[in-house]
Amino acid sequence: MPHKHIHIGFDAKRAAQNKTGLGNYSRFVIRGLAKWAPNLRLYLFVPNAKKTKAMDGTDKLAAVTLRFPKSFFWRHCRALWRQWGVVGDAAYKKVKLFHGLTGELPWGLRCKGIKSVVTIHDLIFLRFPQFYPCIDRWIYHWKFRSACRRADRIVAVSECTKRDIIHFFGTPEKKISVVYQGCDEQFAQPVTESHKMMVRRHYHLPERFILYVGSIETRKNLLLLVQALTQLPDEEISVIALGHQTSYAKKVHRYIEDHDLGRRFRIISGVAFSDFPVFYQQAQVFVYPSRFEGFGIPMLEAITSGTPAIGCTGSSLEEAGGPSSLYVSPDDPAALANAIQRVLTDDALREKMIADGRAYAQRFDAEKLTMQMLQLYASVL
Repeated sequence: MPHKHIHIGFDAKRAAQNKTGLGNYSRFVIRGLAKWAPNLRLYLFVPNAKKTKAMDGTDKLAAVTLRFPKSFFWRHCRALWRQWGVVGDAAYKKVKLFHGLTGELPWGLRCKGIKSVVTIHDLIFLRFPQFYPCIDRWIYHWKFRSACRRADRIVAVSECTKRDIIHFFGTPEKKISVVYQGCDEQFAQPVTESHKMMVRRHYHLPERFILYVGSIETRKNLLLLVQALTQLPDEEISVIALGHQTSYAKKVHRYIEDHDLGRRFRIISGVAFSDFPVFYQQAQVFVYPSRFEGFGIPMLEAITSGTPAIGCTGSSLEEAGGPSSLYVSPDDPAALANAIQRVLTDDALREKMIADGRAYAQRFDAEKLTMQMLQLYASVL
């Protein structure tokens, strides 16, 4: 890429407001560029100056400048500002490339001579429309399809998502590049004994547990793990599920009550991000029974933490967990119970999964992924 200060713009709403998922991805990309691309100046377009708590220091990086709507009109029409208003400001700041980190691009970039890249995380709303209200499906479809059509390049977060973009939108394969997301470096660091003790006491954790991380919603399929729990002979093993509860959680709780599993299952919400590595590193096994994911970052967090991981077939989880993790059908509780039992009882298998998982996780090194993103930017500029 050219040497002197290239200005890159970002739709940073999620980076500023979301502490998980899309927010984590946005901050991961921005921090990597700020650290390993000193010739870049990064302009983060944030619709609400009062909602930036999720930035967690990203906004303090030397290469980063936050831009907010200035006029009375744009401050009161923030959604329109994201779609239209940012373009004039981006042109004023001499932005050469605008990256829509979460599937959207503002209108008018091309007219201002600004190149564009958009990241598509998943098209689950098209793959499993029954999980989404009709109006949401329509809006997502319109936004993502339009962004893919207008963007100079598309970033897919997995090969699975790339296939879906081609299938559903008819996008030429040559326009799409797969650049994975890494996980926070804290997952690779051994947790101190004092931190382990503090988390165990605070959350009253059992001695041995199976870990699940993710929203408690239909697509994530937590019920499969609960059903598998009834088939595990070791009644001393429990399930700890970390995540936000939706109405689907009622179905899970009913099954637990009907099968007298109350003492072996618990959902914990609102866990501090800094405590997540402690849960991973103390779990006997991590299980992610989701029916479909654009990537499935919890699988990567698990293997990075040195925790054996089990996922489900049919989407991108094999990409996130690697060939040494175990995979079962999302509709086969017996197969899941068998896989869990193997990890719990076969020490050789367990050690191999841990070692191979950590080795596989190296391909998601933040610097490597940042270099891939820079190469993609260079191909556009």
